[in-house]
Amino acid sequence: MKRRALLQAAALAGTLPAATQAPAQAPGKKTLRIAFAGSEAGFDPVQLSDAVSTAIVSSLFDAPLAYAHLARPAALRPNTAVALPEVSENHQRFVFTLRPGTLFGDHPAFGGRERELVAADYVYSLKRYWDPAHPSPVLFHYVNAGLLGLPALRAKARETGRFDYDAEVPGLRALDRYRFELRTDRPVPRLPWVFASPALAGAVAREVIEAEPGRSMMVPVGTGPYRVAAWTRSSRIVLERNPAYRRRVFDEVPAAADAEGQAIAARLRGQALPLADRVEIAIIQEAQPRWLAFLRGELDHVTVPPEFSTLAAPHGRLAPHLARRGVQLHPLALPQTWFTYFAMNDPVVGGTTPERVALRRAVALAWDAQREIDLIAKGAGVVAQSVMPPGVSGWDPALKTEAGDHDPARAKALLDLYGWTDRDGDGWREQPDGTPFELVCHTEPTQKARAQQTLWKSALDAIGVRITFRVAQWQENIKAARAGRLMMWNTGWVAALPDGQYFLDLLYGPNAGQSNTPRFSLPAFDRLYEAQQSLPDGPERDALIARAMKLSVAQMPYVPSYHPLALYLTQPHVHGFRPHPFARDFWRWMDVD
Repeated sequence: MKRRALLQAAALAGTLPAATQAPAQAPGKKTLRIAFAGSEAGFDPVQLSDAVSTAIVSSLFDAPLAYAHLARPAALRPNTAVALPEVSENHQRFVFTLRPGTLFGDHPAFGGRERELVAADYVYSLKRYWDPAHPSPVLFHYVNAGLLGLPALRAKARETGRFDYDAEVPGLRALDRYRFELRTDRPVPRLPWVFASPALAGAVAREVIEAEPGRSMMVPVGTGPYRVAAWTRSSRIVLERNPAYRRRVFDEVPAAADAEGQAIAARLRGQALPLADRVEIAIIQEAQPRWLAFLRGELDHVTVPPEFSTLAAPHGRLAPHLARRGVQLHPLALPQTWFTYFAMNDPVVGGTTPERVALRRAVALAWDAQREIDLIAKGAGVVAQSVMPPGVSGWDPALKTEAGDHDPARAKALLDLYGWTDRDGDGWREQPDGTPFELVCHTEPTQKARAQQTLWKSALDAIGVRITFRVAQWQENIKAARAGRLMMWNTGWVAALPDGQYFLDLLYGPNAGQSNTPRFSLPAFDRLYEAQQSLPDGPERDALIARAMKLSVAQMPYVPSYHPLALYLTQPHVHGFRPHPFARDFWRWMDVD
């Protein structure tokens, strides 16, 4: 079946008429058509952590800062702020000054008047992350920054059942109409990166939230370049240019030696942003329909599904049949790690006793990450030595750990040593106390997930460990994972900012139920986390991160698999696209002939 799909795709690639490449645009309207493999959860930044939803809200709401589109490595620039924040010498006080004249989109709550973005909007929006009424999966960014007074405000809300948004706290307050201040109880030198992501620091209007109780995920009203024009859940999202969006033009300045960036800047300089008037987003979870839709010219941009990477870019070079059509290839090493995690509160796989640690390490040794890269990612990946990916601070390309090994013999010896043996002769190992067990791994109903199931079963059959799979939609799995109800889950984590702490957050004890879905808790790790947090980037901090990663591998709450290489394709009538490792709403920079 898979071979037939590949042949069908190859045949289509060579026979599609050129007319399918550039569909007619509506007069005066530029429309981009893109697709995502995963579905969206909604449009309230406070409640989101999945890649699809965070990408979309990045076009609907504004953070004070943004990433310079053409800068490599990543660099910050002002967005709704007039400049980068004022930062105290000890990195414990940050002051943002906003640009006057930024407007929210229209909503009845504004009474027919223009509604300007002001400092109080950011104060309110950031406080929402602390409100227990809607537990935020990304609150850890602010908890770990030590914002003064907000933990007490949250604790009081838990007691009273009401969060007091009007209570002034020293860690977050408006200084005047256009300035707001953050104060922390510790040095946080990398905190400004958080304020470049609308999914972490996007401004909402209090009037809208209060006028639409319980509907913030469905009624997004922001100051961003787009607004939601149509939405069919898990199927189709249409974004249209926000008529209230401030005047902004393409003024990006690439490095002098950056030939690609210089060409993009020369073509687009001075054009009004966003470049496209309309963005049609299709949710196509299966790889083959998504790939074929691009080949038929129904999509302007596609992330090449790994199953078709050898058809799109054999040996990393654009396939001749695509090059002849003018299709463009854009590779990017992603700051991302695919992994499988173990719930540390599970009675079978969890805990830190020697026999439970031995089980997790044995499962990791049985797993063949290179085989997953070869068969599923089609070679577009690098075996992970820990959860830390390339492209973020603290990444050590020389790090070599047991997590990158495939050694079934050592896995079996480890299980034998700690009592996970086959006592009844049925071919499957029992627990050290003699009771039977099986691993239960949760996954999704996709072709990739089905292939992973086959690899996992083969790997664990080889060491005598029984595994079964439970299939559900991704949104169901993420809710259950945060609640601590999944024994194992095949998933991943992609950096929202270029700070390696974002991956340490996966293991920090106080983040349990947020980024730390396994609910891993190890005091020695937490001490290293807290020590590196206040240090500037450099060798001292890198050494602490390396020690933390080795501790995580020794305990193995995650089985890291690989870091992917993404391949993006754009049709010949699309210009300006350049993948950014951290800015998610790539379409705002894309022009259409």
